[in-house]
Amino acid sequence: MQRESMEFDVVIVGAGPAGLSAAIRLAQLCKNKNKPLQICVIEKGEEVGAQILSGAVLDPSAMFELMPDWQMKNPPVHTAVSQDRFMFLTEKNYYRIPTPPQMRNHGNYIISLGQFCRWLAAHAESLGVNIFPGFAATEVIYDKDMRVSGVITGDKGIDKEGNKTARFQPGIELRAKQTLFAEGCRGSLTQTLIKQFNLSKDSNPQTYGLGIKELWEIPDNLHHAGFVMHTIGWPLDTKTYGGSFMYHFDKNLLAIGFVVGLDYQNPYLNPYEEFQRFKTHPSVSPLLENSKRIAYGARSLNEGGLQSIPTLTFPGGLLIGCAAGFLNVPKIKGIHNAMKSGMIAAESIFPDISQNQTYPENLKKSWVWDELYRARNIRPAMAWGLWPGLVYSALDTYIFRGKAPWTFQNHADYTQLKTTDQSEKIDYPKHDNKITFDLLSSVFLTHSKHDENQPCHLKLKDPSIAIQVNLKYYASPEQRYCPAGVYEIVYDEHNAPHLQINAANCIQCKACDIKDPTQNITWTPPEGGCGPQYTMM
Repeated sequence: MQRESMEFDVVIVGAGPAGLSAAIRLAQLCKNKNKPLQICVIEKGEEVGAQILSGAVLDPSAMFELMPDWQMKNPPVHTAVSQDRFMFLTEKNYYRIPTPPQMRNHGNYIISLGQFCRWLAAHAESLGVNIFPGFAATEVIYDKDMRVSGVITGDKGIDKEGNKTARFQPGIELRAKQTLFAEGCRGSLTQTLIKQFNLSKDSNPQTYGLGIKELWEIPDNLHHAGFVMHTIGWPLDTKTYGGSFMYHFDKNLLAIGFVVGLDYQNPYLNPYEEFQRFKTHPSVSPLLENSKRIAYGARSLNEGGLQSIPTLTFPGGLLIGCAAGFLNVPKIKGIHNAMKSGMIAAESIFPDISQNQTYPENLKKSWVWDELYRARNIRPAMAWGLWPGLVYSALDTYIFRGKAPWTFQNHADYTQLKTTDQSEKIDYPKHDNKITFDLLSSVFLTHSKHDENQPCHLKLKDPSIAIQVNLKYYASPEQRYCPAGVYEIVYDEHNAPHLQINAANCIQCKACDIKDPTQNITWTPPEGGCGPQYTMM
């Protein structure tokens, strides 16, 4: 196929905090050293920020390094944290417990990460960076020596049968001397690169959580700007890792969400329904009873920490941000580490744009690596259960100070699911459509945009496995771990089951790619611009 080809010095895949920080730092260096470079950032969302979702509380340390005067540059909403609270919940009661030092937020800000990325993108463009939203990178370009030479964006205007339609546009070759992959958690091209270059051979499997978030407008008398609360305990059992967050910010806005570790064991567990049930707790429901829900979304997040970080460089490219897995789980933050990794990548390749070998070494000298090293054992310890995990976390934090002479290992999440004959069914309460809601009304609030006449972007390696294994042994867990109603078992006139994929519902959380017990589902990007259209998430 004849494709348009564009040449750049650096192509960055993904306009999140890591990719945009890398672009800005490169452009700053170009200006300071009078050494112009052609820098391109591509983003699969229809606009920058449209597919960005996070809690989010920002540790501004990397922001101050990137732009010391950032607060003078008209940033979007950033509400200073005024109070921290950490709670243990039972079904009817709650108990305040000491906030661990990693979770203390003095000096941090509650933000909308989507808005924050739009603001970063505008600054990057003012420095001469080319940003192309609405283009999904679907293929890596390799030269004859298997060096990465850029990416190809996905074709547009292909129907569900694979035929070209009247609006067909072939993808574009974006060629570069260095390609930075900043796709975020479980990036599709990042996964192919990890396999191609065996980047995970010296690391543990990555582990993940699924974060589900809603945005509410709440009454003045219930809103306390800057108040941050996290909870553990109910509604999850003590074997399942997870917890909630509630952040009061801006005028009358409440970001409320729930994270479930994707190493959960019970196939009947439904993360979406656990979140809905959480909102009925006596400490939470009064906030929502006379309030209005205005947004919904979900996203997977890295939880593996230091021991799950793959090899970060390969010929012609490198991994930055959550594509590599720099989230600090006990701190419940990753934006600052993502930004710093992008900055270090930029500084590492700038002297010789064809080389990237100094990036891992420079990263290991930074505060990112020290922070992740100190946090490395806390999330793996939670695999022992809530109470043993909390006891170890206290020892690791207060006695060993993150420098225990051992490192716990991680496991792949998809290996942890038990079969239905080993598990207990979970009955979830009915929704009241006031505080709790059905799944499809929630998906409506993502404002997802998807042309249904396009090839299905959710690939089954073997469709029969969905019935012969997933349905038979796990009661089709994809119907429950998907927070958007994409997967559905339907029966034909002969009562024979098959898996129906409602691809237009997909909000690109990647949980199916991660949790499927046989790794039979592969998430790939839909046509560029398709997917959720978040504004304040």
